[in-house]
Amino acid sequence: MPSTLPDGAPAPADGTLPPASLARLGSSPLGAYVHVPYCATRCGYCDFNTYTAAELGPGVSRATWADSLTQEVALARRVLGAPAPPLETVFYGGGTPTLLEPAALVSVLAALRDAFGLAEGAEVTTEANPDSVGPEALSELRRGGFTRVSFGMQSAVPHVLATLDRVHTPGRAGAAVAEARAAGFEHLSVDLIYGAPGETLADWAVSLEAALACEPDHVSAYALIVEDGTRLAARVRRGELAAPDDDYMADAYALADATLTAAGYECYELSNWARPGGRCRHNELYWRGADWWGFGPGAHSHVGGTRWWNVKHPAAWAGRLESGQSPAAARELLSAEDQRVERILLETRLSAGLPLEVLAPQGARAARGFVDEGLLRSDAWHDGRAALTLRGRLLADAVVRDLVD
Repeated sequence: MPSTLPDGAPAPADGTLPPASLARLGSSPLGAYVHVPYCATRCGYCDFNTYTAAELGPGVSRATWADSLTQEVALARRVLGAPAPPLETVFYGGGTPTLLEPAALVSVLAALRDAFGLAEGAEVTTEANPDSVGPEALSELRRGGFTRVSFGMQSAVPHVLATLDRVHTPGRAGAAVAEARAAGFEHLSVDLIYGAPGETLADWAVSLEAALACEPDHVSAYALIVEDGTRLAARVRRGELAAPDDDYMADAYALADATLTAAGYECYELSNWARPGGRCRHNELYWRGADWWGFGPGAHSHVGGTRWWNVKHPAAWAGRLESGQSPAAARELLSAEDQRVERILLETRLSAGLPLEVLAPQGARAARGFVDEGLLRSDAWHDGRAALTLRGRLLADAVVRDLVD
């Protein structure tokens, strides 16, 4: 979750949503995102809304997070009312959720279950750093109702981990995945980052093979982005580290796709590959414009065309809830055109592509040209969809920009 919040319009102090948005509840799946904003150390590339113990300041404690989160669950129940369907997905992100005691994470899941119910077969994910969990904690999470763990491996090469300020050893990620499987988790994901300064294609191949050796059912591979305001950006600006090279990024992506595809994984979204049955249903909910409530400091939500975001700092977030107010900082009401544009931006990322009927005439003409150029799949075009080829995925930003016009 990015640390910078948009401006938006004032949000009601009681969290009330427009009747038109509430009327759409149940027309699409409902999910919950739970933000845990705590980290043991700050990675140099990260610009997420996270805090180390030293950055939290006085009067803020990790120990009170679950109580405040449960207050926001009660607020969500009041706001959404009876029409709210049971939760299809729950996703704990951060930060490092597993820095907290498993009992705290499980208690919040119990509050969500009591307030909304969980749909049959609901997906319940937590992110975890490899060094932040062990067999006992993983077993407690599994018993408490979690069904999936996403591990932040990032790399299996020591000098790349050091550049990214990751503190776990290269072999710890594989051990953590094995411990999660032994605890009863069938759905396991490994996250990788490519393009760190000094990384070579040989390094990247080592990381890909290490991820496959874990035998997860899901792999995410993200291009490193040098975000303004981060320690990595300062080092690049001073010339200590080289900025990511576009040609290298393209080669690394192509290597990831070839390696993962050969191992039986399907690229179902630009940066995500899965074995059959292993897709992240929560992220698919985002990409398809469904509904979710984001709980926690700085978390974003979307229900029926209304989007809002919470105040960033844990103390401000908890203080508003304690006083009986919504923690929402601001919100925006999406017009029909806003929602159409977002469908293009998000659904084009998916392997299934975007229905051509969503495109305006100029965008449709651009799509026809992209089929001729080999950037959109011709078979999908004949089925009435705009779906990227591998080359199109490498140029996705440019393709989507023209489809929006």
